[in-house]
Amino acid sequence: MNRKPTPSLILATIMVIIVTIYGVNQFNRLNQTEYVEIREFEGVRLSSINDFRENSIRGPQEINTSDYKLEIFGKVKAPIEYKYNEVLDNFTTYRKVTTLNCVEGWSATVLWEGVKVMDLVAGAEPETDARIMIFHAEDGYTTSLPIEYVKENELILAYKINNVILPEENGFPFQLVAESKWGYKWCRWVIGLELSADTDYEGYWEQRGYSNSADLD
Repeated sequence: MNRKPTPSLILATIMVIIVTIYGVNQFNRLNQTEYVEIREFEGVRLSSINDFRENSIRGPQEINTSDYKLEIFGKVKAPIEYKYNEVLDNFTTYRKVTTLNCVEGWSATVLWEGVKVMDLVAGAEPETDARIMIFHAEDGYTTSLPIEYVKENELILAYKINNVILPEENGFPFQLVAESKWGYKWCRWVIGLELSADTDYEGYWEQRGYSNSADLD
């Protein structure tokens, strides 16, 4: 006599299929639900993930972790690529509560969790004349910051926000957290870190008249 599959068996089968197709990390991201978001950290009230507004140049980017690579290149002696898992597993994680201020007039204060940018580039052995770091996004967006600023402020590439894996619309798999800078410096969907000696480099919005320093003050 044939038995009908139980709901638990059906769910388990679906989970196996998802993991097989997308990989463990992609499954973990899909399995994240909004209820795990925290709204307070060490006494600081946090904004909601939903407070962020969609203002990217080509809409949210869909990136599969199974074939994702973060490239470190340019003025380096040993260009290197990291898989998504390698970034999460091989580097120290840091947390910081920081406010993103958008030129459109809105802001959001959230808990970011990620790895230091300078830890990532160290293995590529930056050349002595490298002065600028150019951040490349999946959608073709770029922006840049002085390497000294990145180092002094211990900037991170975040992969979590308010304890939730970074949602696709917020820049999954990595968003730059550039505190004290306007939001257009907070590059999302980061796929490349390019070290350069070109101190006059201008990114997407900078070429369209926005300040290259992007200082809030």
